[in-house]
Amino acid sequence: MSELSDKLMNDAPCIIEIEDLQTRFGQHIVHQDLSLDVRQGEILTLIGGSGSGKTTLLRQMLGLETPTAGTVKIFGSSRYNGNLALNKSIRSRTGVLFQQGALFSALTVYDNVALPLRELRILDEKTIHDLVMVKLNMVAIEPEHAHKMPANLSGGMIKRVSLARALALDPELLFLDEPTAGLDPELSESFVQLILDMRRELGLTIVMVTHDIDTLAALSDRIAVLADRRVIAAGALEEIYRYPHPFITNFFKTMHKKHQLNDNRK
Repeated sequence: MSELSDKLMNDAPCIIEIEDLQTRFGQHIVHQDLSLDVRQGEILTLIGGSGSGKTTLLRQMLGLETPTAGTVKIFGSSRYNGNLALNKSIRSRTGVLFQQGALFSALTVYDNVALPLRELRILDEKTIHDLVMVKLNMVAIEPEHAHKMPANLSGGMIKRVSLARALALDPELLFLDEPTAGLDPELSESFVQLILDMRRELGLTIVMVTHDIDTLAALSDRIAVLADRRVIAAGALEEIYRYPHPFITNFFKTMHKKHQLNDNRK
C-alpha cells in the first residue's frame, strides 16, 4: 500500500475487535490471550501452522463456535450477546466462502445462491430471481449454468458460485477460507482478480485464511500470524517476512523452495 492508503487504513474504524481470547478443548489450549482487530476496507489474512487455531478463530468470528473466554466484537457488538435479532443482523452483513465451496449438492446453482435471499422471508420470487442472476453475472457465471447441479460444475465454477452465494445479501464483511485451494495456477490467478474486483466494487472488508503464497501476496493488506496460541505479529507482508520467529522463517523458506521447484519445471 502507498503511504496515503496506509494512513487511511490505520484511521479506518475496526469492523472486528478480538480481545484476550481463550479457547480450550478439555485440557488442550488452542488460544491464550489472543487479540486482533480488522479494519474497515482491508483484506487481513490469517496464517499459522497446523493446529494453530486459524479455522477455529474464523468460526468464532462467524459465530459458529464460542470461545472459552475473551470478547469477539463484530460491527461494535458482541458476537455472543444472546440477542437473536442483533445476531441475525450481524449475519446479514457478513458472507462466507468455505474451503471447498460447501454448495448444497441437492440444490441447483440458482437455488444455492437464492437460499440466503429466501431465508429473509421478505422478498418475492421475481425479486429473488433478478438478484440471483445479478450475483451470478458478477462472478461470470452464464445464465445457462443457473440450473446445473454442483456435481456438474468445474472446481473454478464451484468457487465462483460459492462467492455469488456469499455476496447474495450484499455483505460488508466477507470471510474466505482457502479461497484458491484446489485451483490450478491460471484459475487461481483469475479468482484472485475476481476477489479484488469485488472488494473494489462493493467496498468489502475481507478476512482470509490461506496457505498459498501467491494468494497471500496478491490479496493481503495485512497478515496476522498465529503461533504460540496467540497472534505473534500483524502487519504488511514486508514486515511479517522480517519478523524473527521460527514458524515465519520456515513458512517463507518452504514457500520459496516451492516456487524455485515450480520455476525449474517450466
